[in-house]
Amino acid sequence: MRIGLDIGGTSVDGVAVDPGGEVLATCRHRTRLGRRGVVASASAAVRHLVQAVGAVPEHVGVGVPGLVDPDAGCVRDAVNLGFGPDPVPLADLLSAAVGGVPVSVENDVKAATWGAWRWLEPAGDLALLSLGTGVAAGLVVGGVLQRGTSAAAGEVGHLAVDPAGERCGCGQRGCLETVAAGSALRRAWPHGEPGREAGHLFATAAAGGSAAVAVVDRWAAGVALAVRTLVLTVDPAVVVLAGGVTTNGLPVLHAVGRALDRQAEGSAFLRGLGMASRLVLLPADRPVAAIGAATATVTPSIRTAASAPSR
Repeated sequence: MRIGLDIGGTSVDGVAVDPGGEVLATCRHRTRLGRRGVVASASAAVRHLVQAVGAVPEHVGVGVPGLVDPDAGCVRDAVNLGFGPDPVPLADLLSAAVGGVPVSVENDVKAATWGAWRWLEPAGDLALLSLGTGVAAGLVVGGVLQRGTSAAAGEVGHLAVDPAGERCGCGQRGCLETVAAGSALRRAWPHGEPGREAGHLFATAAAGGSAAVAVVDRWAAGVALAVRTLVLTVDPAVVVLAGGVTTNGLPVLHAVGRALDRQAEGSAFLRGLGMASRLVLLPADRPVAAIGAATATVTPSIRTAASAPSR
């Protein structure tokens, strides 16, 4: 039995899986911030799953935001967890807290990507596009989870598409992230209950609100550009849409698909790629990121000094 944890700024989602990756038990715990808080929250999730399954895990895999060094098991610059620029030896700290069980750490987007690849079992390569506070992608090419030489594989959110655009947290102007991230959507539509702005936006657009339709179309065009970039560089068989915005379901899928079709107008080459038909939504009822964290340590991968950040 293996345990996987998806640690976010709000909650820790945990799964226990059997050797085939089938889910045996799940749990959710509130995340306490800071080094001690995160370790306490994660170890509580592990204890819950051990009790639920009645077995000690052979391994615990953790998916976590921030800059991750998978070999050292360290995390830094995970702002939403209260981690600063100094490396936090999360693997060693959590292992000590759970009785010495081996622990590995992976970037959360990459963990979700591997979990999606295992879930879908696509005939070809897979890309996952995470639309959260920021925009980042994960890639499985030839059955291998890609990290890249400097851990920048999949950082499509920092393609500068508008030199006169908004300042991005990375220091550039007009990054795709400033248009296509969930945070960009909330800034463009500050209506509805806090945390539910996207749902209010898509509902208003579906009812024919012209202002809402314009916001959805602009956002979807940015997401479609990210999808186009992934298709034209990696040509994956499947592009999975993930992240907080995608919990709104089919309206998101349809909006991005329409934007891809509009962008392909006038280009027989782009139309022939059938990009919209490659889109898949990450299932809201399946803890793909935690499953990926549980199973990624037994897969081939390209190791680097630090896995790419998710924001």
